[in-house]
Amino acid sequence: MHPALSIIAFTTLSGLGYGLAVMLGLGLLDPAAVATKIAWIAALAAIGGGLLSSTLHLGNPQRAWRAFSQWRSSWLSREGVMAVVTFVPLLMTAWACVIEGRQAVVPGLVGAVLSLCTVFCTAMIYASLKSVDAWHTRLTPACYLLFSLGGGAVAASFFAFCGGGNALWLPLVAIVALVGAWVVKRAWRQHLQATAPLSTPESATGLGAIGHVRLFERPHMTENYLTREMGFRIARKHAAKLWIIAMALGGVVPFVLFALLLAAGAQAGPGAALVAGLALASHVIGILAERWLFFAEARHAVMNYYGG
Repeated sequence: MHPALSIIAFTTLSGLGYGLAVMLGLGLLDPAAVATKIAWIAALAAIGGGLLSSTLHLGNPQRAWRAFSQWRSSWLSREGVMAVVTFVPLLMTAWACVIEGRQAVVPGLVGAVLSLCTVFCTAMIYASLKSVDAWHTRLTPACYLLFSLGGGAVAASFFAFCGGGNALWLPLVAIVALVGAWVVKRAWRQHLQATAPLSTPESATGLGAIGHVRLFERPHMTENYLTREMGFRIARKHAAKLWIIAMALGGVVPFVLFALLLAAGAQAGPGAALVAGLALASHVIGILAERWLFFAEARHAVMNYYGG
């Protein structure tokens, strides 16, 4: 599948933003601290920026509003509806923190739950596609949810070391969430590499009873939308290198940096905030690589008709 930059930015930013909103909604940072107020602004900006970037992938972005009408059958529509609904308690909780310096407990808890529901809907857009074997597994929403929580905990830890409080517990939460996320992601990738395609040229053409089906010639000589979007391929050696980079930057580096901060008993301050900022930056870069691979390694069944 073609890894569109707009969708990569959308899933990365929105996942990070919703994860941070969960940590803030649960009251894991001091609502009276300036760093927490900035964290709320950053969370809403990441969510909004991610949702806006998703429209760049549409052929007619001005018609994006029509996606909200099919919520009964479309996970894409459900995601859009949930994103709008979730903004209500998030804005209420953010207002209470930024303007009033207090934690709005009930809206915060509701916003945290709805944030996870929105991330789940995003994941189900891909997990529900039977035409893409790599995505059609329960591990896909598990990865999205765990990466969102892990990224949110990493970001919350950064703001905690900037003076938002809980500089001990949040790094521990981040470490546990990151380990869980990458363990599940490893299982997801093993599933990708081990699963035999359900759809083959024989099943796609209905000629399997006769014998092996091979392509005599391509349906057409020039590229079209399907070959551009569904026919993207990445060399196995490049995928292996990117996987190592993604896991190292997205998981190992933040894990080591937070472990060092905890071992040193670091408290909020410029030095600890700098280290936590490096952990956050490394994690974001790693997730960008992970999301690129998520699309690049997936194979759509339609390519059976193009010799893929």
